[in-house]
Amino acid sequence: MIKRILVCGAGGFIGSHLVNKLVEEGFYVRGVDLKEPEWSKSKAQEFMLADLRETDQAAEALSGDFDHVYQLAADMGGMGFIHSAETEIMRNSMLINLNVIDQAARNGVEKYFLASSVCVYRDMQIGESELSEIDAYPANPDNEYGWEKLYAERAVLAYGREFGISTRIARFQNCYGPEGTWLGGREKAPAALCRKIAESTNGHIEAWGDGTAVRSFIFVDDLVTGIRKLMESDIEEPTNIGTREYVSVQELVQIVANVADKKIEPQWISGPVGVQSRNFSNDVIESTGFKPIYSLAAGLAITYPWIEEQLLTFNS
Repeated sequence: MIKRILVCGAGGFIGSHLVNKLVEEGFYVRGVDLKEPEWSKSKAQEFMLADLRETDQAAEALSGDFDHVYQLAADMGGMGFIHSAETEIMRNSMLINLNVIDQAARNGVEKYFLASSVCVYRDMQIGESELSEIDAYPANPDNEYGWEKLYAERAVLAYGREFGISTRIARFQNCYGPEGTWLGGREKAPAALCRKIAESTNGHIEAWGDGTAVRSFIFVDDLVTGIRKLMESDIEEPTNIGTREYVSVQELVQIVANVADKKIEPQWISGPVGVQSRNFSNDVIESTGFKPIYSLAAGLAITYPWIEEQLLTFNS
């Protein structure tokens, strides 16, 4: 019998890619979001517009005897948005996460997936030894987005224990790729730098910080594969999904510049940078057989032309 799957946040970047992957695998999918995907039509057999902050709309969205729920809906964006919209993030995402897991429990959902974030971890020094999943405690996230994600994890685990739901929680690394947000203030670093370098006609761009902050980035196709590997595993504790390739922001600029075949000199300016470094273990997710396919350069070689095309269309 074909499993019925509900994907919350199906109009977003990662959610829309996940929906398409699930349909291709043969599942029956209902996608739910405030909006439909911006770039490509969803492959979901059903797509419902709903505000999951509202209890009655969340109840309607989860009606229909779904076997599995993937909860990716959130009020989120890049570092600029995270630091300027703390109350919106806390209120909106907390309401969504509580409503969805509560309705899933009421409806007897068998398995539940929550999209969390590596923002649950504390700031790290460059070169510091990697953190494992248990090192999220004692808790000290750098921002309110991370605190909300940590609370959402605990809520899902509590519901799982009380109602016998099989839970899966993924702490996402920074994700990038085609059809992601690239303009408007919610874009993340790879998309923002792709746009700025595509726009540059004199070899100069502005970027926040001093270029020394260290990050790792995962291509959206790899992340979706990791989600599916985790969901099919027996791992019920929060699990990091990412790559082992770390770069400074300065190195990220250079990789995008190489893809664009441009000589770029960034001007470093004051702005919200976030933590100085991220370095966490991927041992648990790799125990499922997961291994990212795309290097950062390979993923950006796909992402940059897509953003460049959108920019040309936007400006025409």
